[in-house]
Amino acid sequence: MKKINITRITLISLFTALIIAGTFIRIPLPPVPITLQTFFVYLASITLGPWNAMISVGLYLFLGLVGLPVFTSGGGPAALLGPTGGFLIAMLISAPVSGLIGFASKKKPIWWLNAAALLAGTLIIYLLGTLWFMYKLPKYTLVETLGMTCFPFLIGDSVKIILSVLLAQRFRPQIQERLYPEAETEQTPVSK
Repeated sequence: MKKINITRITLISLFTALIIAGTFIRIPLPPVPITLQTFFVYLASITLGPWNAMISVGLYLFLGLVGLPVFTSGGGPAALLGPTGGFLIAMLISAPVSGLIGFASKKKPIWWLNAAALLAGTLIIYLLGTLWFMYKLPKYTLVETLGMTCFPFLIGDSVKIILSVLLAQRFRPQIQERLYPEAETEQTPVSK
């Protein structure tokens, strides 16, 4: 039992570190830069499972909230609650939703189910992020906001989804086997 907890903590921490690293791999594009942050959120949700991915994202947000400069705009409450903070907070909802959809088949990962899961997660991020952005900066119309916060990212997010699905097909069984060695991958609980 102890080994399972250490493995779980290690994998959750690893994905938190990857999300942070992905934040700093970026193409500056005002007001929202293109980063690999969402790529690692996508990958966590369809490899770790919904709740482990949510914990990983929650830990990332907590580190930023307490002031570590892990967001593209720095750290602290002001960065999290700024105009682009809705995209960050939406990842906390996106990860478990994508994970629940992606793990609907408890057998081996199904590529189209994972793709659908990540599309749903991306829509959550876009929707909540855009609404928050418009709330914080009401001077912009919906079309202007979408032009700044969504449209420039469609191609990049499509590529991230494809890569995440391909990697999950390969690595999810090994990750789940390490998380839950007492159960076969086909019977892996998604509620842990």
